[in-house]
Amino acid sequence: MHLYNAWLPPPVAQETKREKDSFSRVVCSVKNSFKPDDPDSVYSTLKWISVIDLFIKAKSDVSLEDVSTLVEIGLELFKSSQNKLYAQVRWGNILVRVLNKYRKKLSLKVQWRPLYDTLVNTHFTRDTGPEGWRLRQRHFEAITSLVRSCRRFFPPGSAFEIWSEFRSLLENPWHNSSFEGSGFVRLFLPTNLDNQDFFTNDWIKSCIDLWDSMPNCQFWNSQWAALVARVVKNCNSIEWECFLPTLFARYLNMFEVPVANGSGSYPFSVDVPRNTRFLFSNKTVTPAKAIAKAIVYLLRPGSSMQDQFEKLVNLLEQYYHPSNGGRWTYSLERFLFHLVIQFEKRLQHEQQNTENSRQPELLLGRSERMYFVNVVLKLIDRGQYSKNEHLSETVAAATSVLSYVEPSLVLPFVASRFHMALETMTATHQLKIAVMSVAFVGRSLFLTSQSTSVESVESGDEFTDLLMVSLSNVLLGMDANDPPKTLATMQLIGSIFSNLAYLGDNIDESSVLPMIRFSEWLDEFLCRLFSLLLHLEPSSVTNEGLHSSATSGTFLVEDGPYYYCMLEILLGRLSKSLYTQALKKVCKFVKTNILPGAIAEVGLLCCACVHSNPEEAVTHLIEPILSSVISSLEGVPVTGFGGRGTSKSSISKKAKPTLSPALETSIDYQLKTLSVAISYGGPALLRYKDQFKEAIVSAFDSPSWKVNGAGDHLLRSLLGSLILYYPIDQYKCIFRHPVASELEEWISTKDYANNELPIGPKWHIPSDEEVNFANELLNLHFKAALDDLFTMCQTKIHSDSGDEKEHLKVTLLRIDSSLQGVLSCLPDFRPSSSNAVVEDPDHTSFLIAGATGSSVGSTQLREKAAEVIHASCKYLLEEKSDDSILLILIIRIMDALANYGSLEYDEWSNHRQAWKLESAAIVEPPINFIVSSHSKGKRRPRWALIDKAYMHNTWRSSQSSYHLLRTSAKFIPSDHLNLLMDDLLNLCLHSYETVRLLAGKSLLKLIKRWPSMISKCVLSLAENLKDPNAPENVVLGSCAVLASQSVLKHLTTDPKAFSSFIIGILSSSHHESLKAQKAINELFVKYNIYFAGVSRSIFRTSNNDMDGQVFGDLVSQIISMSFDSIGLHWRYNLMANRVLLLLAMASRNDPNASSMILSETAGHFLKNLKSQLPQTRILAISALNTLLKESPYKLSAGEQSGSSGSGDLQESTKSSLEGVLTKVFQEEGFFDETLNSLSHVHIITDTESTSSRGHGNSSFQSFADKSITRFYFDFSASWPRTPSWISLLGSDTFYSNFARIFKRLIQECGMPVLLALRGTLEEFANAKERSKQCVAAEALAGVLHSDVDGLLEAWDSWLMAQLQNIILAQSVESIPEWAACIRYAVTGKGKYGTKVPLLRQKILDCLANPLPSTATTTIVAKRYAFLSAVLIEISPQKMPAAEIRLHNELLEELLGNMCHSSAQVREAIGVNLSVLCSNIRLYASSDHDFSHEGRNSDIDNRLKDGSWVQILIKRASEVVINIQSTSQSDNLETPIDSKLQDVHLNGDSQDDVKWMETLFHFIISSLKSGRSSYLLDVIVGLLYPVISLQETSNKDLSTLAKAAFELLKWRIFWEPHLQEAVSVILSSANDSNWRTRSATLTYLRTFMYRHTFILSSVEKQQIWSTVEKLLIDNQVEVREHAAAVLAGLMKGGDEDLARDFRDRAYLKANNLQRKRKQRNLSSGHSIASIHGAVLALTASVLSAPYDMPSWLPEHVTLLARFAGEPTPVKSTVTKAVAEFRRTHADTWNVQKNSFTEEQLEVLADTSSSSSYFA
Repeated sequence: MHLYNAWLPPPVAQETKREKDSFSRVVCSVKNSFKPDDPDSVYSTLKWISVIDLFIKAKSDVSLEDVSTLVEIGLELFKSSQNKLYAQVRWGNILVRVLNKYRKKLSLKVQWRPLYDTLVNTHFTRDTGPEGWRLRQRHFEAITSLVRSCRRFFPPGSAFEIWSEFRSLLENPWHNSSFEGSGFVRLFLPTNLDNQDFFTNDWIKSCIDLWDSMPNCQFWNSQWAALVARVVKNCNSIEWECFLPTLFARYLNMFEVPVANGSGSYPFSVDVPRNTRFLFSNKTVTPAKAIAKAIVYLLRPGSSMQDQFEKLVNLLEQYYHPSNGGRWTYSLERFLFHLVIQFEKRLQHEQQNTENSRQPELLLGRSERMYFVNVVLKLIDRGQYSKNEHLSETVAAATSVLSYVEPSLVLPFVASRFHMALETMTATHQLKIAVMSVAFVGRSLFLTSQSTSVESVESGDEFTDLLMVSLSNVLLGMDANDPPKTLATMQLIGSIFSNLAYLGDNIDESSVLPMIRFSEWLDEFLCRLFSLLLHLEPSSVTNEGLHSSATSGTFLVEDGPYYYCMLEILLGRLSKSLYTQALKKVCKFVKTNILPGAIAEVGLLCCACVHSNPEEAVTHLIEPILSSVISSLEGVPVTGFGGRGTSKSSISKKAKPTLSPALETSIDYQLKTLSVAISYGGPALLRYKDQFKEAIVSAFDSPSWKVNGAGDHLLRSLLGSLILYYPIDQYKCIFRHPVASELEEWISTKDYANNELPIGPKWHIPSDEEVNFANELLNLHFKAALDDLFTMCQTKIHSDSGDEKEHLKVTLLRIDSSLQGVLSCLPDFRPSSSNAVVEDPDHTSFLIAGATGSSVGSTQLREKAAEVIHASCKYLLEEKSDDSILLILIIRIMDALANYGSLEYDEWSNHRQAWKLESAAIVEPPINFIVSSHSKGKRRPRWALIDKAYMHNTWRSSQSSYHLLRTSAKFIPSDHLNLLMDDLLNLCLHSYETVRLLAGKSLLKLIKRWPSMISKCVLSLAENLKDPNAPENVVLGSCAVLASQSVLKHLTTDPKAFSSFIIGILSSSHHESLKAQKAINELFVKYNIYFAGVSRSIFRTSNNDMDGQVFGDLVSQIISMSFDSIGLHWRYNLMANRVLLLLAMASRNDPNASSMILSETAGHFLKNLKSQLPQTRILAISALNTLLKESPYKLSAGEQSGSSGSGDLQESTKSSLEGVLTKVFQEEGFFDETLNSLSHVHIITDTESTSSRGHGNSSFQSFADKSITRFYFDFSASWPRTPSWISLLGSDTFYSNFARIFKRLIQECGMPVLLALRGTLEEFANAKERSKQCVAAEALAGVLHSDVDGLLEAWDSWLMAQLQNIILAQSVESIPEWAACIRYAVTGKGKYGTKVPLLRQKILDCLANPLPSTATTTIVAKRYAFLSAVLIEISPQKMPAAEIRLHNELLEELLGNMCHSSAQVREAIGVNLSVLCSNIRLYASSDHDFSHEGRNSDIDNRLKDGSWVQILIKRASEVVINIQSTSQSDNLETPIDSKLQDVHLNGDSQDDVKWMETLFHFIISSLKSGRSSYLLDVIVGLLYPVISLQETSNKDLSTLAKAAFELLKWRIFWEPHLQEAVSVILSSANDSNWRTRSATLTYLRTFMYRHTFILSSVEKQQIWSTVEKLLIDNQVEVREHAAAVLAGLMKGGDEDLARDFRDRAYLKANNLQRKRKQRNLSSGHSIASIHGAVLALTASVLSAPYDMPSWLPEHVTLLARFAGEPTPVKSTVTKAVAEFRRTHADTWNVQKNSFTEEQLEVLADTSSSSSYFA
């Protein structure tokens, strides 16, 4: 039994034992209601889902057999309900919950294939059903989480099947199917025990190769990182050593941080299609969790992993520093968080499974733990005072967890940080964080100081000191002006006292905190607390009216539970004498002060006193306040409404009696404080029951509404403390810690078997006396008030309407307050039963135990109340319908009467103290190495667990009867409920918005519990929409209720409600007001988003059944509304069309539906293509895309190669839609009009065509309209299927779904469409307007891609000529559309784009034909743009011979054309080259040894040998030299000649520049497109040109070189290209041109960062020495740059090299300094060598920002001594010292202690210059 259930109040705990059998009954019912042969029986099982969910949430004890039966049924149900998305969502989610909860205990096998099929059929097909996108989204989430939960149950061999299934998708990395493939592999691949033999070193190797095939794409990275992390965690058989450098290089580069003041994000990233991103949910941030998981599980004793991890942290730590925040902070914070969490999990797992662990040598020992903590402490140290709140809190929590692992490292760190925060003048947020950190490690401090197992025993004292210092200092932290600090302080006090078992004043040796006298501390604490309360400022003006709850307090109550918690814990732990001392002070304070601004705070202080010791506190604290209230109320005038029932006549009619404001405030304050204070009074209050009665009656009798309200609080609270269950003695300590007896032992919920549960809480179980007193109060204020109310509504007592209003108000307030006080202790209505025999509702189908308290009153009382309230509601609506206070009161009463248990539910969901339990201060992690006791779950103090058990009880009581009657149809709601429902229906249409909102909320709760009421609501509300005279408020109210989930769900099962809802919406266009229209609009959109189908019974067409007729009528009625002609507003026209489409699609899945509907609607939408309304046209397009499905004229693969003589076969298969469609499009001029109206949809942002938008923008073309037109997530619009990155093809004016309509239409109806279309198409293709050309391009694309019978003939007769015209046309602006058209026409067929379309080869040949010699450059550029569009779409690994030949010819043509004169053409050639070459490379890498017939082997070989690479690289190196020499000669010329120079420049050098530009375009586009992985050798070969041509006289060339350079910085080179890259860099660092040397240094900074894990030590050594040489370069810029690079190198990584360099630099500079001292003249040292030595020092000083390593003081001082040197040296020194001061300013107070006096003086001399101008 779960701990919370064992700790429930005894009467409830007894009941829970019956839940086991109850659950078995539920599982049986589910089994019985599902019949495998009738798929619709799924719907009858849905009502049980919420019940099963209840059992899980209630943590009931259920038997495992039942659970496994349930899972099997559930999976079966899930499989059999294809196309029933809603059912699958509900079952999927509940299965996930059950599987996750019982995953370790169940043994079952789940097949992966059915899950995959469901996933693909619902989300990855073109033919998506009519369901709304919210439902699809929920379905996708459900099914993916189901796959994740089932992965561990996949049978052996699954991993192999899954990998072979998806491996083929990953072959072509430049096709979007590879994204899907990676997503599927990550989702499905299981790493459970059964499948571990699948994972081998070779597999990992192939994985890493695949990972590299797409660089710089976060989506791709996340998929692979997650997969690798899972394998690392679960498979121990793999040797990871050889993969570590590669993995860490990847991990480092996945964090997008700015390296060497570069940019902090990928300069371009590969574009992942929207729907893939949406489906495989991936935040595009770094996959920090996967990286952390892999790192933690790679930790093994004696692995080289440790150095790698340390290096990674050294590189990343600087980005954690507060001054280096940015968009990367989030992913770094997650990284730290997951590192610690995963480490904790791993340790916990190993501690629990030490006995049966398979490989003990992999366990982490003490040294590994210390290593890990040490490394993570670096990050913690940097991030502790971050300005980013998430990061600083994560840091504090991480400290807390690690302090239990390795206290000897963590605690001294926390202590020193805390002292530093106290000593230095820090920002306030730092003090808050320092206090919070101590609070979080409070427990480990205590345990460490108490336990003797820690090595350094004497260090225990310093921790005790720390606690004492913090306790005494913390009192200063309570400050009314600084809320965060105050709350942190209170958290700390709460944390410390949660650990101590007992606070006494006896000072003996064993005490934990020896130096503190608690009585003095307590006095001081209370003084501070009182002054804090006196100075509080109320947060807002207390809102008069009903809702001012007693506890709307200041920040102490609002911003966190720490205040109340701290008081409870403190007062609960005090010894008797100390408690008395505290109580005296509190009494005195409360008696002497009235603080209306701090009611809640003072109330809670009293409440804590009462809770700790009710008897004493009630006598000393409550009684005095009570008597003072009564005495103040005695003298005031009374109204007689309070329930005494006298003195009606005695009120003089002339003046209204009032109270003075001061008196009113003080009474209000005292009553409210009382009401908070007595919450847990219980039996101790009985002694004063007469005083309480007196006080309440007098308060209600008072003429002030404020005092009435306070009386209401008191009555509520009194009833609650008498009859509810709540724990007493919650904060006393019962368990002592076994090791340190001074401390309390904390407990975990998971550590107990059934028999040995720890002692539960003591509950307040009401005694008979208390129940009697409560009944007495109910008679006084509930029964009597009801009678008053009744008589008032029947007979008008009051002549004065003001008096009547007052009386009504007070009476309703009394009723409300009684109901709010007793919650669900007043028994519920008894449901009437539909059969004549009334069964006892106790024999219901299942049972969840729960009760809030003892039962009072009776069902009759509730029923009487319902009748009276019904009558008075009628009266109020007639007489006082404009009085919102009365109406709101009556709605609250109805809510409490009708929705039994909802008050508890609200209390549970708003529970103030619920989230304090997660604070790290009171959680002890499951692993605890301080006293080495490990548990199965987190441990918490007992009071926190009691709190959770209490809330669990509240939740149970709200649920215990909620679903009871929903599951059986026998029970119908009682008549009283129906009365209340009718009232609420009226009230939710009221003209006041507040009234509408409240009534709507109550009504929704009611119908959710009694679904049988819904259809009545829908019918009456839909009438309101139709009613032409309905006022605005009625429409708004109706829409608000109709738009709720419960109603929308109900529409799917109830045909009558459905049709009235639809017709209601569609015939509501007569409402004038904008608000009403907006509400109707939003309702309709919401309906679409959540659409889940229509009821099956609507389609049945049997004769005796009227429903069949209903559907036919409905459809015809809607069709008549959806034509333009009847002058309906366009939005209604649109809605009608939309509904029509939904119905058509829903009927398509149903066997009983007539096919007439489908063909009629298809024809209707085809006509709508030429509608006048743009929105309707767009909708028609979506509709046709979904409705045109069968394509009889499409050639199957077999027929494409054979003859087309199979015409006779074609006859038999005609499409069901063909007849209707043919009739429509053969009308005269149909395509003319259609294309014309479609062209208006293309909005081209030039001035001339803006007019086409005129009628599109109506009064509010809002988000709502868009979502109607967009209609649902159009997944099929995922064309193009390859990433678009070529700027020449840019622009979004080509709409692929238009193209698809034409394609579908042709496939549906064959060649006649082509003939009808031909003339229009030719006319539009030559039109002047660009929008017409767009439509022509779309139509042509559809035609070319349709693959129908007879297309080849059409190509020969007119299509080919048409295409050639387009290529040769002169117009420029429509190039993008035509390029897209051609791209669409050659797109591969089939889901993964590998089947070749019929005309692809013809189109290719047409483009490959050389142009006539007269062609202008624009036409040449256009042809290249078209070519690149085609080449992108070809899938290289499966090229037929003809395509290979074409590649070869094109390659030669392009290489020959690289010096073309036009820049535009050069760019196009560069782009084409990159696509061509990468295609060839990919083709060569996927092996094609088998020789096809007709395959030309010499072409094959020519492509494979790649001679073009050598040509390019060789030519490039020559060209660079030419360009450099000309640009130098350019610079030497005198300016006058430069004009002539241009003319004389030999043509060669001009050509060289052009050739180079083309080459740069090639590099840029291959890096941008993500294709560079296959061209690395080429790119490495071209590194030198890019680096050396950054600055030339030719601006365009340099701009391109810089662009290429920026992209190169992000590229990682792997072996074997890395060595080449290094040698290129080394040689260019010694280049003769200094600009090249400088550019090389710039590149080196990022290069070293990206490759630090994969460079060999030799290569690193070479790079260091090269950079060192540049320190004494003769160009000053290069020297300074080299120093900056060295500082960066020293920060990142290689400690040995850095130390070596530092020592040498120091020695050299020191010698120099000594020599300079001896003779004060420049002693033959060149400036460069002195500057070099100084720069080397500077580099080492700047390599340690923020820290103060031991070597730093000497280095800085030595550097400062060079301040007197001549100019370049001097400025270097001053800058460096200034920078040093800036970065160390924060902690200078502490750090300056590591300098000697003399050193500080030298530093001071440098930094203060003697004069302003010096």
